[in-house]
Amino acid sequence: MSRLVLAIGTSALGIVAAFSPVAAPAAERPVVVELFTSQGCNSCPPANAYLNELSKGRSDVLPLAFHVTYWDRLGWKDPFSMQAATDRQDRYGQRFGDGSYTPEIVVDGSTSAVGSHRGEVGSAIEAAKHNVRTAAAVSVTRNGAQVAIEVGPGSGSGKVLVIGFDHEHTTPISRGENSGRTLTENNVVRSVRSVGQWSGARLHISEPFPEGQDVAVVLEAPDGQIVGASRLAGGST
Repeated sequence: MSRLVLAIGTSALGIVAAFSPVAAPAAERPVVVELFTSQGCNSCPPANAYLNELSKGRSDVLPLAFHVTYWDRLGWKDPFSMQAATDRQDRYGQRFGDGSYTPEIVVDGSTSAVGSHRGEVGSAIEAAKHNVRTAAAVSVTRNGAQVAIEVGPGSGSGKVLVIGFDHEHTTPISRGENSGRTLTENNVVRSVRSVGQWSGARLHISEPFPEGQDVAVVLEAPDGQIVGASRLAGGST
């Protein structure tokens, strides 16, 4: 008799489950790979080359090259260096306890490695893909001179960052540690700014198109980890 009741109960639960709505998980998102680099650093070109490779045809990663300022006084002023990049790396350095150095790659705001250590960075990317932390789906579209940002509903909170970047730059270096070299660098960040705060409810933001050829949007949790990311539809990854 108890087995019959159990069977009926299990069957009933199955029927209920079949007709009950199931919350869909947030859409898959790319793993954010941030390279902190400088044209004045002679150990950076191998890391730049690795990021260039990651930027070609991969939808599973969002590679971004942040050019820092602290090499600018050592013989060559990087034309793409930004104080915002230096400040962002400094926050990571304080959190990870490893200071600021180049080349450094930070994966999804949670793991730091020497940017030219391909094996270590590759393992961190694969680990992030299998343990991706996504609080909400993020999308960004262009509407003339504006970008429309949508952050879906979810749990938690985060800061919405808009990042403008250029697809590729080739620069002849005439001074400093890389004097005489010509560097080709992809996904060079030209601007980054916070445009809003997400607190779990669906959020729509309209912003002027940032400096740069392309746009990425990153949702950053209070602990600094990346919990959402997207780039303009149709952009080359």
